[in-house]
Amino acid sequence: MKKIEAIIRKSKFEDVKQALYDAGIDWFSYWDITGLGKSTEDQIVRGQVFKSGYIQRRMITIVVRDINLEKTVNAILKSGWTGETGDGKIFVYNIEETYRIRTKESGPDALYNKE
Repeated sequence: MKKIEAIIRKSKFEDVKQALYDAGIDWFSYWDITGLGKSTEDQIVRGQVFKSGYIQRRMITIVVRDINLEKTVNAILKSGWTGETGDGKIFVYNIEETYRIRTKESGPDALYNKE
C-alpha cells in the first residue's frame, strides 16, 4: 500500500478531483496549506501583487493499493499540470498497515479502492 501526498494549485483542485474520480479513486482527504517556494517572483492576481512563494495551495492525501499507484499519480500529474512554476509536488510513501475501525478489516481490504 502507498500513501500519496500531492501539493497542487487551488485553481486545479476541481480538475484533479474529477481525474481521481475518473481513475476510480473516490476517497481522499484534502486541506488548504500555505508554504514557501523557491520562486520569489511577483504575480498579479485581480490587480493585487502576490509573492508566488506565498500563494495558497491544496494538499491531497490518498492511501491506495500498490496496483492503483501509477494511475493515481498519472491522474494528478495530467490534471494538475499548467507547465508554469508552482504546479506542485507529489510524494509517495510506503504504508505498513491499514485498519478500518468499523469492520476491523486490516491491510488492503481496509481500503475503499478494490482493484
